[in-house]
Amino acid sequence: MKRRFALKAASFALASAGLLSLSSGALAADTIKVGILHSLSGTMAISETVLKDVALMTIDEINAKGGVMGKKLEPVVVDPASNWPLFAEKARQLISQDKVAVVFGCWTSVSRKSVLPVFKELNSLLFYPVQYEGEELEKNVFYTGAAPNQQAIPAVEYLMSKDGGSAKRFVLLGTDYVYPRTTNKILRAFLKSKGVADADIMEEYTPFGHSDYQTIIANIKKFASAGKKTAVISTINGDSNVPFYKELGNQGLKATDVPVVAFSVGEEELRGVDTKPLVGHLAAWNYFMSLKNPTNDEFIKKWAAYAKAKNLPGHKDKPLTNDPMEATYIGINMWKQAVEKAKSTDTDKVIAAMAGQSFKAPSGFTVKMDEKNHHLHKPVFVGEVKADGQFRVVWKTPGPVRAQPWSPFIAGNDKKKDVPEGK
Repeated sequence: MKRRFALKAASFALASAGLLSLSSGALAADTIKVGILHSLSGTMAISETVLKDVALMTIDEINAKGGVMGKKLEPVVVDPASNWPLFAEKARQLISQDKVAVVFGCWTSVSRKSVLPVFKELNSLLFYPVQYEGEELEKNVFYTGAAPNQQAIPAVEYLMSKDGGSAKRFVLLGTDYVYPRTTNKILRAFLKSKGVADADIMEEYTPFGHSDYQTIIANIKKFASAGKKTAVISTINGDSNVPFYKELGNQGLKATDVPVVAFSVGEEELRGVDTKPLVGHLAAWNYFMSLKNPTNDEFIKKWAAYAKAKNLPGHKDKPLTNDPMEATYIGINMWKQAVEKAKSTDTDKVIAAMAGQSFKAPSGFTVKMDEKNHHLHKPVFVGEVKADGQFRVVWKTPGPVRAQPWSPFIAGNDKKKDVPEGK
């Protein structure tokens, strides 16, 4: 009798374990996993860490409102550590092992190029939240940052205008990788179309993590002494921006003499810099924290509360928002809308449902995902650095601008279709 009872108890225990395992599996199925792929260490952590944080804030906000299709979002965060091949490994891990439905991430174009083959092979979705060089249109990517005609071209047009100082000579200064080099190839062609001679263009690149800008700033001053109004177009990325701007201040290169317009410097990158000597230097983005409208007020308020609650370093005392944070926030919310429209997280169904999605953005404009080209229609702003590290808008477009993934200033692009391959 004892033996029989023991056998029954053992079989009951096994059955219970099975039920428990089924129960935990069912619980797992009640969430939708989403990947966050940003550098939390290395040279790009200065820019990317906050994108991880704003993604988590957005996910919390969505979950508090009932999740997506009645399921909570479960974030899976990885750190590719500013190591470009590691981005591809981490992307594969997120998709194949963690079974995420979508990935929000990357900053540099070299990291995006690294992961593209993985997303294509596994037919998964990447939402990319940073301005970039264009010359790309992928079925598996939605680009919520700016294409060149939504940032670089308008900024240089502003510098050449009377209001922008009527610049005649240009220094193209960037970090040595695909985004700065391709953007500057486009800008050279654009400047040439405006009658700027090659002799009036200086082009220079520095490696990631570069910190000694003494000689480069001295060379810029020498180049600017030729008598024509000179401007610097900076595509420096990551933590190199801190020593670059410090050296600008050290050598007294003021905006009234040689204005610098940056495409990768926002409120976050200026956090560790004395901005008083930089007053009047410029940045071009699709959003600034200083924009006054109810949607932005609410966005800043939510971020400040989240940063304080989570005790985020730097932000708990001085919460800052910036353009890629806004683009991350837009992308996650648009993906949610598309999933609910498609009634599925299936990649191809979500891609179809993303076409034409709109969202009231903190910029104050309703932005729209283009029906065909996987890019947002976005407003463009040029802002001047203020003494407090914020930006005063000095120029803006009347409304959102449709992205041109293939620049008209690159030969042969007129023959390329404005639709991703594979669609």
